[in-house]
Amino acid sequence: MTAAPVGVVLVSHSPALAAGLRDLLAELGAGRVPVAIAAGTADGRLGTSADLVARAVEAADTGAGVVVVPDLGSAVLTARLALADRPGAVLVDAPFVEGAVAATVTASAGAGLDEVVRAAEEARHLRKL
Repeated sequence: MTAAPVGVVLVSHSPALAAGLRDLLAELGAGRVPVAIAAGTADGRLGTSADLVARAVEAADTGAGVVVVPDLGSAVLTARLALADRPGAVLVDAPFVEGAVAATVTASAGAGLDEVVRAAEEARHLRKL
């Protein structure tokens, strides 16, 4: 069990989408998991920003690592750019909502970075019906 929880960063084109998901994660993680968002551009438009991603990773990092969950294509490219020299921050190939939920719940249980990454990525295989 990790003393400090793994953090979660949501990288989205939409500040409203990321804020809504962050609200859900705060409930599911019982407030124990730091969740930061990097959403929209610096001037508030739809899009992504490597600077916002870097700041969000810093905000969510408790020393146990950070899982970064992107929403769509260019969010992946932006996150890769921001994380190029950031050990301990892992960009996951996971569905945005399900991956973030799995990561947060797993982190709230005290799991380490590798297990949180695995939970986020395995969320892709969860069926809804």
